[in-house]
Amino acid sequence: MRNVKMPIAFIVFVLLISCKKETITVLQSDSFRFEVPSHFPQPHYQSLLNPVSKDGFELGRRLFYDKRLSEDNSVSCASCHHQQFAFSDAGQSLSEGVYGRLGFRNSPAMYNLAWMPDFMWDGGVNHIEIMPFAPLTDSVEMNMDMKALLHKLETMPEYPTLFQKAFGSPEINDQRLFYALTQFMVMLVSSNSKYDWYVTGKGNLTQHELSGKQLFEQHCARCHEGILFTNYGYFNNGLDASPEDIGRERITQNPMDKGKFKVPSLRNVALTAPYMHDGRFSSLDEVIDHYRFGIKQSVSLDAGLENGISLTDSEKSALIIFLETLSDEKLISDQRFSSPF
Repeated sequence: MRNVKMPIAFIVFVLLISCKKETITVLQSDSFRFEVPSHFPQPHYQSLLNPVSKDGFELGRRLFYDKRLSEDNSVSCASCHHQQFAFSDAGQSLSEGVYGRLGFRNSPAMYNLAWMPDFMWDGGVNHIEIMPFAPLTDSVEMNMDMKALLHKLETMPEYPTLFQKAFGSPEINDQRLFYALTQFMVMLVSSNSKYDWYVTGKGNLTQHELSGKQLFEQHCARCHEGILFTNYGYFNNGLDASPEDIGRERITQNPMDKGKFKVPSLRNVALTAPYMHDGRFSSLDEVIDHYRFGIKQSVSLDAGLENGISLTDSEKSALIIFLETLSDEKLISDQRFSSPF
């Protein structure tokens, strides 16, 4: 779901909109149980009220791929988040919403969302269960009024039955809609790359990949840290001296946050071009050259980037080869996550 402009107040936990808390008791099967990989930390999202079930997951999957959730029936969540590109909108700097409208930021990849403390490039949404509200209602994305959307779902013959199977009754409300989408989204776990095989002792990296890994740890791991390859912080990485998009400042109202954006995970990064919040770089080669030669000075620039990053061409090549080990072929081919239509 693309990063969209929302009211600053949206950072407040907006499950207050009309949701009532309900405890859902479900049976889980092995293929539809959320499990934490052995080499991962505990996730941020640990809701006992919304455990993943097969029927809840399948409902969320159908909703994720259903274009009828948009005003003109032309856009689904999957329209901007394609499985084969690690649920990014690969190749598109800005994604197209209803009536051909363009957003103003690049659609981020979607995986390992259960570990994410807040969402969107500027952190304007702080809970996974409400994150879908933004693209569903934004005028340049899906442009749906929530009441109208719920009524629309009620009139579709299949959805009352699917909600019945997932939640025990055919009632369709916003909380159940968000719960179902969340069950699908939290299952998008990326933990099966060549690098993961190396870390868990199931495979090896080549000498060239290990050289790239050493360079990565030296120059990149301060922000893209740990097994998730992000610290989830917000930094100005020198894209613009005077940024038109003020980024995190829009949320915090702190001028020192101007031009700061969330540090994205670099898992699957070779699959998710273009890069940065506005998709300005079309390749990893361009991204690394930005850090080598293109840093723009500003008052909020991250101090560690003031002099750029010194890399030779051969070191750049090794770094890219290491980043390619972070691609998860299982994630992009798993039939559980593919379109049900």
